[in-house]
Amino acid sequence: MNQDLALKVLGQIMSWSDDRARKEFQWLRLMARIKYDGYRDFQAGMRFIESLATWLQQFLPEERETAYAFVRDALVYIGAGEMQRLVEQFYPRTVRDRLVRTVASERGMPPYRVLADPDARAAAERLRRQTLFMGLSDGARVDTIRHANSGLLNNEQIVQTTQLDSEKWRDLIDNLRSDLADPEACFRLVYLVDDFAGTGTSFLRCDKKKKEWKGKLLKFRDSVVNATKALKGDKLFEDGWELCIHHYVASTAAARAIEGRLLASSAAKVFEKGWARAMHASFGTILAADLPIDSRPGRFDDFLKLTQTYYDPKIRTKHTDVGGAAHLGLGYGGCALPLVLDHNTPNNSVALLWAETDGGDRDGVNAPAMRPLFRRRQRHA
Repeated sequence: MNQDLALKVLGQIMSWSDDRARKEFQWLRLMARIKYDGYRDFQAGMRFIESLATWLQQFLPEERETAYAFVRDALVYIGAGEMQRLVEQFYPRTVRDRLVRTVASERGMPPYRVLADPDARAAAERLRRQTLFMGLSDGARVDTIRHANSGLLNNEQIVQTTQLDSEKWRDLIDNLRSDLADPEACFRLVYLVDDFAGTGTSFLRCDKKKKEWKGKLLKFRDSVVNATKALKGDKLFEDGWELCIHHYVASTAAARAIEGRLLASSAAKVFEKGWARAMHASFGTILAADLPIDSRPGRFDDFLKLTQTYYDPKIRTKHTDVGGAAHLGLGYGGCALPLVLDHNTPNNSVALLWAETDGGDRDGVNAPAMRPLFRRRQRHA
């Protein structure tokens, strides 16, 4: 649809006066151009303004101003440029700092002296090659890590996933030993990288009913154990190796939860002998603690009511139950985030942003159809 036509339709849907329409159209054109039109999962022939007009029509006329105000005042959109910047900053701000501080600690010198000392600099360069980078999901953008650090990081120390077979592990170790001309060389640091954490449960959680730990970290542990057995005892990691977990974006709650669960899992002795000496969590950016729309009473009360009224229980699944919230009006885990990432909308965000259903009878209750503003690509069907 032509943007001017879409704006005209939107103005009619909102019953704006001419003065109000001119003001809002100016803002909408700007935000659509520099941000929202870049969302990757709009349907063919549709961009933000068309999607907004369709989305607003699911509400009663007297409710549409509340819904529009939420988009206008609360929505946080992390676009391709912002995410690219977070990925590019990952090595210089996070990894290099750890390399330098590790070498400084081992040599009993201040960090600022490491790169000025030839022996310490050589040790840091060796440690850099002994660092393995692994993606926890497609959002890890390992290809961007590789391109942004060409000449610093080797292609053979960056892999797309943590689930590797023994042959791939053997290739990684053989290339490491060849590059360092050391037949005994092993990895000393491992970085597990992901794009976003809303609750941290996908990465690591304790199932209290079954009294067992689950998540991506446990799958990585199992991969390492299986590979070590398949390699007949050949070591993948040096004694005292360290594991680092990095998310480009995390909610405040997730950052705290991940750090706490890493400590708790270590205390519970979840990991076998030979596991990492220490586990560290880092984040490219941590979202404000008051970002959830229910964090301060009275701020978005009218919109919170809409998340209850316009809700189809069909979006609840066994996978969403892991987050601990049965009602997903505020998103997975009840996170209540007004957040959109350019490549996909997290299900931690309020469901009105991303959920799409046909509505219908749900145990005797007629549930409304849900129309998404930023349609989400579901990971679990």
